[in-house]
Amino acid sequence: MATTADPVTIRTSVWLAARPASGARRRSVGPAGLDRERITRGAVRLLDSGGLARFSMRRLAAGLGVTAMSLYWYVDTKHDLLELALDSALGELALPAAPAPAGWPDRLRSLACGYRGLLAARPWVATLAAEYPNIGPHARAFDEALLRLLDATGLNDASRTGAHLAVSQFLHGCGGPVRRAPEGDFRFALDVLVAGIEAKTAS
Repeated sequence: MATTADPVTIRTSVWLAARPASGARRRSVGPAGLDRERITRGAVRLLDSGGLARFSMRRLAAGLGVTAMSLYWYVDTKHDLLELALDSALGELALPAAPAPAGWPDRLRSLACGYRGLLAARPWVATLAAEYPNIGPHARAFDEALLRLLDATGLNDASRTGAHLAVSQFLHGCGGPVRRAPEGDFRFALDVLVAGIEAKTAS
């Protein structure tokens, strides 16, 4: 239980916080050649090379050739930047177009394997996805692609909601950094999951 001696810090996701009115001022007086997109790309590179344990605003700034304080013209906190990096990484996933009803199983497998591949290549993504609300534009695009696939199954609303939960939990559970399933086990489990959805569509 939290007490006054042990307060709980509640932060607002960078995707929910209103952009400050001073944004235009920040861009006009910030370091030349620096913007939020460049900072985010630099953060992704730093996370790829050293992981979360070695990530710091000072290291990022050094890699970009600016001072650490310069970064705060464009992001308010390190947490905000990590959320931006998380969504940027998710933006590299290839998302399937809306499938014909008969094509959803293979496209669901492809989407799941692509997501697992991202988590395997970038373990920090799974850690951040568990820590922060994963609601950036690329995360929403991924979820919308998954929903389109499930729409193509023909499941009713209740079953489709359950299938969405099952697939989402499966992806996070099998791809996470603590107990990542071997590739063969992952593929078999994915086949079982798809077969279960197919069985529901036939019932």
